Amino acid sequence: MKTQIRIAAAAFLVLSIAYYVWHGLTSDAFLPWVGWQMGLPIAALTIVPIVFAFTGDGIMSALTGNNSSEFRHGLIGLGTVESVRNTGVSLNDQPQVRIDFRVEGVDGKTFPAYAKMIVPFTELALLRTGVVLPVRYLPDRPGRVEIDLSGNSAAAQDAMNQAMIRKGITTEAKLNIARNGIPAQAVVRALSVPGEIRDGHPRLDLTLIVTRPDGSNFEARTEKFLPPTQVGLVQIGRVVQVHYLPQNEQDLVISLPVNTGA
Repeated sequence: MKTQIRIAAAAFLVLSIAYYVWHGLTSDAFLPWVGWQMGLPIAALTIVPIVFAFTGDGIMSALTGNNSSEFRHGLIGLGTVESVRNTGVSLNDQPQVRIDFRVEGVDGKTFPAYAKMIVPFTELALLRTGVVLPVRYLPDRPGRVEIDLSGNSAAAQDAMNQAMIRKGITTEAKLNIARNGIPAQAVVRALSVPGEIRDGHPRLDLTLIVTRPDGSNFEARTEKFLPPTQVGLVQIGRVVQVHYLPQNEQDLVISLPVNTGA
């Protein structure tokens, strides 16, 4: 859609100038270059820069709150922020930034890509190195992506889950507990680090005191692979959210937010 709009604007510019020149050369009027026809190239020269500006990367998404038509049905991958820099463009005093990602696609392969988008000043601090965001990408053109604006949290969560399964960080059984288990709160009683690391995630062996919905407690042991930025969330004495199966209370998983840390 963006390309078609730009082509139409450029064609309008060329045709309006061509008609103005043709009219000036062929007209028998006293002042062939002066008249209503002057308005066509003037209007085109005004409209074309506006069209190109407002169809730039991230501009239409900022105005509509949706992904562009090009990416709206693209595949969902996981983009890890590697760098963020200002492009010098702004919309309503809000800057456009270029975000460089390392994207993991649905097939598990990773590739570099970038996105441009308008970001309010109040949200710039959220785009720090290491943050993971769902992105839309096109398999035949993977170099450019858009941050997913569909609001489809289930699709984004599924992409995250499949990535963690591929890396051995979790299993389908644990995800099933997280979806269907009983939610509860637990206090970390003990923690050890055996030294195993998967995809940069160290393994933590945890002993938890879990509070059942009726107020009674039980002790459970579990392991979890966490990024270094989240290790502080499971230190001894911290309260965490868990899910467990009533028929096997030792079958337990910890629920933590995806993006945390400095």
